[in-house]
Amino acid sequence: MRANIYLHEFRTRFKSVLIWSLSVSALVVFFFSIFPTFADQSELMNELLSKYPPAMLEAFGLGRMDLFSVAGFYGFVFVFVELCLAIQAGNYGFGLVSIEENEMTADFLLTKPVTRLQVLNSKLLSALSSLLLTDLVVWVFSFVSILLFNDGRPYDTGLLVSLMLSLVIFQLFFLSVGLVVSLLVRRVRSVTPYSLGLGFGAYVLSAFSGVFGDVKLEYITPFKQLDPLYFVQHARYDTPLLIINLAVTLVSLGLSYWLYSRRNIPAVS
Repeated sequence: MRANIYLHEFRTRFKSVLIWSLSVSALVVFFFSIFPTFADQSELMNELLSKYPPAMLEAFGLGRMDLFSVAGFYGFVFVFVELCLAIQAGNYGFGLVSIEENEMTADFLLTKPVTRLQVLNSKLLSALSSLLLTDLVVWVFSFVSILLFNDGRPYDTGLLVSLMLSLVIFQLFFLSVGLVVSLLVRRVRSVTPYSLGLGFGAYVLSAFSGVFGDVKLEYITPFKQLDPLYFVQHARYDTPLLIINLAVTLVSLGLSYWLYSRRNIPAVS
């Protein structure tokens, strides 16, 4: 790793980290601010939910979660946190090497006394640090929200900590997949359509995986491989699905290093 590359990448991304961190934290605070009222109206909410089709409730996990407990409500909110942070991680993954290629500065970087391995290591560590900083801010605001708005209801702190820590694995999936896709395509002109497509596409597959019967869509989407609703119910993740998630991440990272070491870098003519 080269410290100058790492610091440059981190500083460039710092404003984005602040925006994502505060935006997602505000989302958590907003949701939990209505939890006391929501929990107090449990009978009314159950009656309201009973009028929705079972398929719709299954699609959004509303039919298999106690939304009136702190852990259950946070598990529901956590799905939307994951969606936001998936897009952030996808953004960083797709832009990790493609932005410099589009700006025609990648060849200038590689003329310096650094290897491609050092460049990619530095960029990946910088992106990972940015994601971890975002996660840290979200974790802090999550616990503050729970402490302020738990309405005196008990909750398992260890369970919530384990759930929050899973964000690191979750975001690594989108970071690595975004990186390998950016190296497989000829040129990524804008990272936003790619990251939105990857994040929302994975979420839609997850939302409707239980609606289509025997179609096992959960095998290919991290929203099911690291399903927070499943974790809150069972205090663990589905091990085979977790292994699939880690395998895809590792294969994507390995393939990214192989592709980047052999990539033709466009130069300024």
